[in-house]
Amino acid sequence: MERLGLRRRLALDITRKLRAPLAQEHPLRQLFWECTLRCNLSCRHCGSDCKATAGCKDMPVADFARVLDSVAAATDPHKVMVNVTGGEPLVRADLEQCGRVIYEKGFPWGMVTNGLLLTPERYQGLLRSGLRSMTVSLDGIGEDHDWMRGRKGAYERALAAIRMVVDSGEIAFDVVTCVTRRNFSKLDQIKELLIGVGLKEWRLFTVFPMGRGADPEMQISNGQFRALMEFIKGTRREGRIKASYGCEGFLGHYEGDVRDHFYLCNAGVTVGGVLCDGSISACTSIRSDYHQGNIYADDFMEVWNTRFQPYRDRSWMKKDACGDCRFWKYCLGNGMHLRDGDGNLVRCHLQRLENE
Repeated sequence: MERLGLRRRLALDITRKLRAPLAQEHPLRQLFWECTLRCNLSCRHCGSDCKATAGCKDMPVADFARVLDSVAAATDPHKVMVNVTGGEPLVRADLEQCGRVIYEKGFPWGMVTNGLLLTPERYQGLLRSGLRSMTVSLDGIGEDHDWMRGRKGAYERALAAIRMVVDSGEIAFDVVTCVTRRNFSKLDQIKELLIGVGLKEWRLFTVFPMGRGADPEMQISNGQFRALMEFIKGTRREGRIKASYGCEGFLGHYEGDVRDHFYLCNAGVTVGGVLCDGSISACTSIRSDYHQGNIYADDFMEVWNTRFQPYRDRSWMKKDACGDCRFWKYCLGNGMHLRDGDGNLVRCHLQRLENE
């Protein structure tokens, strides 16, 4: 692993020093709402194992509205971005109504979608409901995307959705791509496609080995992981499209080169979440049970202010591989979603880079 340069270490030290007061203040800035576990696709990498018919019913918007009331009573709702996720949010016929409730309570909101049901009519309805941002997933070209998503025709629908939103210019928008062994060699082709449709921002991530994502086909090698960092770094230097790696994981000497920010896991610090069953958690990428309460028994803001210590003081993570790691002070044990239910680290991106 290359040594960190002086400027990079200084920047990382500044980021590290900012985290302690941020954790103490813990201002809520992003609120995820897992509005459904139903999905119209069967993606090979799904960490939630979502299905067309889910065991957990969709959360009524009235129940989530009480969460919003709790937040609005304690902080300025205009400063809290609500991110609607699933499952697939568009399977909810009342999604526009949900968005209107969020918007009328003063919160900006956005959503993550596979694009399959994003017709022009629904898109306009979402805009009228106050939609401010959107992310659409695209995991390859043609059959590669369909293979990943488990449905023939998914690519054409996703691409049509991307073109529509880009052409509208109405909202903040990006595309996210899951990098696997199958599409790794075709990243340049995907990049040129997205540049061709006018996309400005592109996020890439790798599959966390949980749920369906544990399939070896989903996992790139350590060498490919390093090559992915170089690809993102080079794409950013080109300046034709702003590519970035997902927020997960400390990346050593790639910090500052593949993202707009230095690594900092804000789950439970500035990021909270409400899962479909009412569990109060943080980022919905965290599939292990680090829930702090439930909206059907607890007030959200009371939980947010008093019960998120495992997220804000991560000294409990300094064990095993993290115990004597020279980068602990910058990493603090990696992202919460990279830990299993017993608190053990499942994946370390720094180790992948060092062992390549």
